Amino acid sequence: MHDKDQVVYGEVNRARYRGQHLGHYESFFQRANHPGRPLAFWIRYTLFSPALRPEDATGELWAVFFNGETKRHTAVKKELHINECLFDTTRLYVRIGEAQLTDTALKGYARTGQDNIAWDLSYGRGSEPLLLLPAALYRTKLPAAKSLVGMPLARYSGMLEVNGEAIDVSDWVGSQNHNWGSRHTDLYAWGQVAGFDTHPESFLEVATARLKVGSLWTPPMTPLVLRHQGQEFALNGLFRSVRATGRFGYFFWNFASENRDVAVQGTMVAPRETFVGLNYYNPPGGAKHCLNTKIAMCTLRLEDKATGTSEVLETKNRAAFEILTDDRNHGVPIAA
Repeated sequence: MHDKDQVVYGEVNRARYRGQHLGHYESFFQRANHPGRPLAFWIRYTLFSPALRPEDATGELWAVFFNGETKRHTAVKKELHINECLFDTTRLYVRIGEAQLTDTALKGYARTGQDNIAWDLSYGRGSEPLLLLPAALYRTKLPAAKSLVGMPLARYSGMLEVNGEAIDVSDWVGSQNHNWGSRHTDLYAWGQVAGFDTHPESFLEVATARLKVGSLWTPPMTPLVLRHQGQEFALNGLFRSVRATGRFGYFFWNFASENRDVAVQGTMVAPRETFVGLNYYNPPGGAKHCLNTKIAMCTLRLEDKATGTSEVLETKNRAAFEILTDDRNHGVPIAA
């Protein structure tokens, strides 16, 4: 690992917010899946500072419980002024009102309408941080949006309470994540698998993103990182990301990338009813819709070019799959 990489890895979870006048968003989110049932949670501690108005910055507390058995998902959100929040710039410590997040635990409560979720969870035993982008790009102005995984394959235990129903969380596997930037990516699909059904110790992080420059769109860029059987396949350089393929719609995604050693092809699919719609404020103004599920299907084919052999990694309902869009015709109700 290069010295600059060590600096980035050592800073994965410090908050980047310094009262940026041109706007800033920053999120620390945790998510995990039940070991055998189509159940999952996603909890997000977010800072939002609108461009030119840092005095109006807020902390946002989000939680979603996905229930693939009842097909009813619960989504809640709470907002507080930044004066009631703390985002530590030296370590992983976030406080939004009484809700807290540290590098070993998270606790909080939020309500939207008649729905409410409370959580008291501990986590750990994950693997080392994973960078979706090349390390050098985490210390540059561009791209405007950064994303990484602070703890892949994190194991969560504790309690969730969803609308009064207690849910025991015992050794659910997921991840602790961190993203930030001065504006949201114009259009993207993001995916993650924290343990495939067929390969429980393998971890996938992938995205397909497009940026709008004036009236023109950039080609899709698809960075991909796969950890599998003790190796990390980082297909995430800028040139390789542009040469990769990524095509997504409502509600599927096909992607592929390769280097001289390996080729990776993948598909994520989830029916409309597995998604919840969320409204994300954008620092320059306006808002994006995030279509969010944590119980998607993923199939991945990994080919070793040297030997010509390949293997398939699959999960039926453990994949995280999100789409961020300006489109308002996706048909997913906005829940929070």
